[in-house]
Amino acid sequence: MIRIARSTLVLAFLLVMSDASAQCDRWQQRVEYTMNVALDHRDHRFEGRTRLRYTNNSPDTLREVFFHLYFNAFQPGSEMDVRSRTIEDPDDRIGGRIAELEPHQVGRCIVTDLTQDGRAAVLTPMGTVLKVSLPRPLLPRRTTNFEFGFNGQVPVQIRRSGRDNAEQVAYSMVQWYPKLAEYDARGWHADPYVGREFFGVWGDFDVTLELDSAFTVAATGVLQNAHEIGHGYPSGKRRVERPGGDRLRWHFVAKDVHDFAWAADREFAHSITRVPDGPDLHFFYKDTPEYESVWRELPAYMVRNFEYMNANFGKYPWPQYSFVQGGDGGMEYPMLTLITGKRRLGSLVGVSVHESVHSWYYGVLASNEGRFAWMDEGFTEYAGSEVMQALFPGAGDPHAGSIAGYQALVNSGHHEPPSIHADHFLTNKAYGATAYSFGEMFVHQLGAVVGEQSLKKGLRRYFDVCGFKHPEPIDFERVLEKGTGLELDWYFDEWINTTRKLDYAVSEVVGIGDSLRVTIKREGEMIMPVDVQLVFRDGTRRDHHIPLSLELGVKSPSSEAEAFTALRPWQWTDLTYTFTVPGSFGKLAGVVIDPKRRTADIDLTNNTVELPEGATGVVRP
Repeated sequence: MIRIARSTLVLAFLLVMSDASAQCDRWQQRVEYTMNVALDHRDHRFEGRTRLRYTNNSPDTLREVFFHLYFNAFQPGSEMDVRSRTIEDPDDRIGGRIAELEPHQVGRCIVTDLTQDGRAAVLTPMGTVLKVSLPRPLLPRRTTNFEFGFNGQVPVQIRRSGRDNAEQVAYSMVQWYPKLAEYDARGWHADPYVGREFFGVWGDFDVTLELDSAFTVAATGVLQNAHEIGHGYPSGKRRVERPGGDRLRWHFVAKDVHDFAWAADREFAHSITRVPDGPDLHFFYKDTPEYESVWRELPAYMVRNFEYMNANFGKYPWPQYSFVQGGDGGMEYPMLTLITGKRRLGSLVGVSVHESVHSWYYGVLASNEGRFAWMDEGFTEYAGSEVMQALFPGAGDPHAGSIAGYQALVNSGHHEPPSIHADHFLTNKAYGATAYSFGEMFVHQLGAVVGEQSLKKGLRRYFDVCGFKHPEPIDFERVLEKGTGLELDWYFDEWINTTRKLDYAVSEVVGIGDSLRVTIKREGEMIMPVDVQLVFRDGTRRDHHIPLSLELGVKSPSSEAEAFTALRPWQWTDLTYTFTVPGSFGKLAGVVIDPKRRTADIDLTNNTVELPEGATGVVRP
């Protein structure tokens, strides 16, 4: 986290005070965790002690704070249990499994006591949330110190967290400790855990984990005492000297992250590969022939992955990253991902690319995944598709699948506005397709609106300007507007807040002397600029771009190969648009809307009109 002098902040505020919220300059809360935790693998129980320094950078006085107790979701009757059984399309990974857990299999996280600056606080457990009534209000721009004890039980692995997953990885310790909820301009984000994703407070973590010495541990952060640990961690010039006893204390430190995760197993193989100019990549996987043959090929691909992301989307800011076998599929955490390991190479590379690319969007930018799931997953899918194209070059648009996925969602009848909170989608299908397919399509389609190179530059500037600031849609919108000079509020409003459909059609083609008159009709409710291509019988093509009046400008072509003729703007209130250009009707073979398939037009059957040989005068579909 870059800390800026107060005088610089005041000057910046004076310069941009009318647009401060769009500069990614909102205040951010700050945490510093120091945790000591011991795990007993015989009964899967853990206990710990935390000192938490919390800085209230908001303008508000806080009289209570909230903690997440995620492990409590893995108990019969929890909100996750009920939601997983009553949603229209249950997740097979959860289904009714939580309801069937025995007492020794459930998850549990309990805060036993908590003080604020030495004074006892009142604790009110609320399932996966803990309300803490403060003995002393926390004033704006003040810091307080919490100290609390906690204990818990690691559940049988069901969703992300837990023990003994399907591949028999012993511990996937994610969402495992009492985690302070985020507070921002919209207030507290103490959402109950029903299986979606997360939002956290920026800060530093100093965590010591004590467990049986037979386990190899992978974790967020950098190991501080490798000379006492071994297990494949480099100790520099120091000789590894383990302390006596059958337990080890692993000391990890992570700076400027918003969560802490770890995993442990007795059979982990551990290897390290360095990306030129950093970071170090760590790989942890079950040391058996079943996994080793594929996992040993992964490091070379991941080096290229990080090099591509660093060059094109922004520099990864931390000193290391770990790919760890565990969990129930693939899930991102700061400086670490858990992924299941029983995969073919293409699948292993694909999931590793996706989860590591989250480091840029979940890790550095860290938008609220509840409110803006499509920002986290969609931007990650977009960048990940670019990486996969670089790793496995092929013909075609790497983002075409996102448009197809979005179109399938619309046609399914389950389409909901992307602005809905992730927890409240009526179906898992709608949530998944919106977060992933819509999100990627939303970013990709912007290339057709602002120009492909303008989009690429905007994505890089977005990372640089909004890193470590929890950006919202308005922030990305303003980055693009400032970079292009176009107005884009209509695009963000329409696509994020509605379920309107995009459908433009070629309505009529008329030959008038040496001119061609083309009429385009808007069949759907969604408004967009339109690319139109005239195709002639000799194989030549002429590209035209119709800007939308609301843009107050026109996109720039990305290259000479993508040059086009800009036409007058389409007045957005008009249902049809007609333009006339020079050309012979007899030589015209057809007219095509969106020839590069860059937009999510829901009906492609009316995008093209082909003129039969000998046609004269007028052609309509």
